[in-house]
Amino acid sequence: MTVLMLARHGDKVAERVGAELLRRGTSVVQVNPSSFPTRLSMGARLNGSLSWSGRISGRDGLDVELAGISAVWQRGATPFVMDERMSSPERAFAYGEARRGFGGVLAALGDCLWVNDPVAAARAEYKPFQLAEAARVGLAVPETLITSDPRTAYDWAKELGRPIVYKPMDGVVHADEGRVRILYTAPVIDRESLLDPAFGRTAQMLQERVQKAFEARVTVLGNEVFAVRIDATGTAAQEDWRSDYDALSYSVVHLPFELRAKLLQLMARLGLVYGAFDLIHDVSGRWVFLEVNQRGEFGWIADATGLGIYSAMADLLEKGA
Repeated sequence: MTVLMLARHGDKVAERVGAELLRRGTSVVQVNPSSFPTRLSMGARLNGSLSWSGRISGRDGLDVELAGISAVWQRGATPFVMDERMSSPERAFAYGEARRGFGGVLAALGDCLWVNDPVAAARAEYKPFQLAEAARVGLAVPETLITSDPRTAYDWAKELGRPIVYKPMDGVVHADEGRVRILYTAPVIDRESLLDPAFGRTAQMLQERVQKAFEARVTVLGNEVFAVRIDATGTAAQEDWRSDYDALSYSVVHLPFELRAKLLQLMARLGLVYGAFDLIHDVSGRWVFLEVNQRGEFGWIADATGLGIYSAMADLLEKGA
């Protein structure tokens, strides 16, 4: 059986897990989906059987039998590259067909473990859905408002009467006309600024600013839970630790059994087998859920602490469905 890793070339985390699997005698193939259809091809047939059969082939000699794939690890998004000789509408159509064809066949493989299931992963990308599900399993979540109405935002903040922050719902990295913009969690200093008409140009998420004792990154793989305390010394990192990694220190922390059980319960409700949780341990001793990233990185935290997360991922992929 073969573990298929969908990852960019040079992905060091994928390469390290792949090397671990090879040492165990498990077949591993790393494929960059952006190579399809220019340098990578697929032929798949469905002849009344329970699953697709066929092969993925590449110009570099790659040859993978679909029926032999026991696990698929989807790393970061790797967009397809369409032929530039097509018009823009043609490229848009071809891109959609590639996504539904190449991705759809892989998603339909029987008896195959996905890390993570594409449908569940897409649903988990919606932060409002995550927060509601976290609350349903009994996790503490920040007071939250999502609105496009300035007056609603202002009235909510005034009624809350505590410091608030703005949080983007679609990650921190965004393309902007040839540039890259980084949007971190940011405090809302002036409540009156919420009345700016520009606030109403899209949906906005505001949350109460939880007073932090420290934060934690909790990596969950199957039933394995790895928790790391993150302490920040810099002002920016104390607001959002992703803004200044040099200001961070890490230490292994043991989670209360009840909290660990709730995280696993949330994973099950979301249909995920891998997730990277961001939690706050507030000044009152309460654990607060912020989000779970179904494609969150773990290499940097494993390297900093020595926790066996690489090995745990290899275990998960090796076991398969």
